[in-house]
Amino acid sequence: MPNVGRNDSEHENHKDGKGNVKAPETAHQISSDSWFQVAFVLTTGINSAYVLGYSGTIMVPLGWVGGVVGLILATLISLYANALVAMLHEYGGRRHIRYRDLAGFIYGRWAYTLTWALQYVNLFMINTGYIILAGSALKATYLLFWDDHTMKLPYFIAIAGFVCAMFAFGIPSLSALGVWLGFSTLLSLAYIVIAFVLSLKDGLNAPPRDFSIPGNGAGKIFSIIGASANLVFAYNTGMLPEIQATIKQPVVTNMMKALYFQFTVGVLPLYLVTFTGYWAYGNSTSAYLLNNVNGPVWVKAVANITAFLQSVIALHIFASPMYEYADTKYGITGSALQIKNLTFRILLRGGYLTFNTFVSALLPFLGDFMSLTGAISTFPLTFILANHMYLTAKKDKQSSMQQLWHWLNIVFFSIMSLVATVSAVRLISVDSKTYHLFADL
Repeated sequence: MPNVGRNDSEHENHKDGKGNVKAPETAHQISSDSWFQVAFVLTTGINSAYVLGYSGTIMVPLGWVGGVVGLILATLISLYANALVAMLHEYGGRRHIRYRDLAGFIYGRWAYTLTWALQYVNLFMINTGYIILAGSALKATYLLFWDDHTMKLPYFIAIAGFVCAMFAFGIPSLSALGVWLGFSTLLSLAYIVIAFVLSLKDGLNAPPRDFSIPGNGAGKIFSIIGASANLVFAYNTGMLPEIQATIKQPVVTNMMKALYFQFTVGVLPLYLVTFTGYWAYGNSTSAYLLNNVNGPVWVKAVANITAFLQSVIALHIFASPMYEYADTKYGITGSALQIKNLTFRILLRGGYLTFNTFVSALLPFLGDFMSLTGAISTFPLTFILANHMYLTAKKDKQSSMQQLWHWLNIVFFSIMSLVATVSAVRLISVDSKTYHLFADL
């Protein structure tokens, strides 16, 4: 391996007396979960309630050919990019349990800070989307029984934020989710099966649908570019080292098992509901599929409530790096029910989620946030940085063709990140003028 700015003695200092790879200090549990549990964490992320939006935010702007090919290609390149990061987890003789730790070890302090900033923005916007989703699910449930429009979307977003905060107070770490991952899987199956069955029924009974890509001119082009960012958003967490930190040894082998599960079995529900939803409603599919489906009120209510509850659990996964940072910095260890620890979680996590909720209510444009997240953070973190880190760390062991391949990836995804960011900002600007702030969508 290349030196990468550190000498061999420094590498050896990161091993214990038995020669095992050591991990940095953290207040949260590490090396405690099986690969199967970690696989369910990853699968929970990609089959969260966000899947109810992909028919409208990916398939509608891209059409059948672009959408199907795009989702399959995004699956393959996402598996590849995540595998690169997973294989660097013990690079240099130590475990890198945080994305910023890995970048800082390879490049230096400036990369640690930049990666942490990118990751924070990435996870903040993902969580903003989850709160919008949860609020939308609550509103949809409300309208099934009371169609008086007295309660507006911002009110439901506020309720969703409060429930997310209450859950965060009681679950101290990512590993502590435990049985909640099982509940999350059951909740995901509920709304995915209901959305699939009702969409299938509607599609079989519907007249011919319009599958043409809507819009014209610049607006159509920007929508297509924005949808390309949604493609990579669908599969990537931006926090793979943090998730890999929880897995038992051997960490690389077990993480690869989890990734193979995620990108084979784990993507099937996503494909199923995304393609069926678009087939059933064509280019009139909304950004929240359950707004399109027809069926018994109680069935639709179950789908919306399970989507709400699953969003609460999934948000906790993507907020965990911030929680781990704060808990470690301020020495929050020991029993989760200690008055000191509980008070700290209430103040810090409550403050973070309050601000998250405010932004969600202020700009409740789910599809736009998905595009912006993919553009300014998923592309750089998952594709640009992953390829360049692997190229730097393994340069001496790669042929010129392999190095060229990584550089092509870096250049291509850099261009995609730039144009997708411009597109996403434009979409948010247009929607803000169309719907106004705190819109009731």
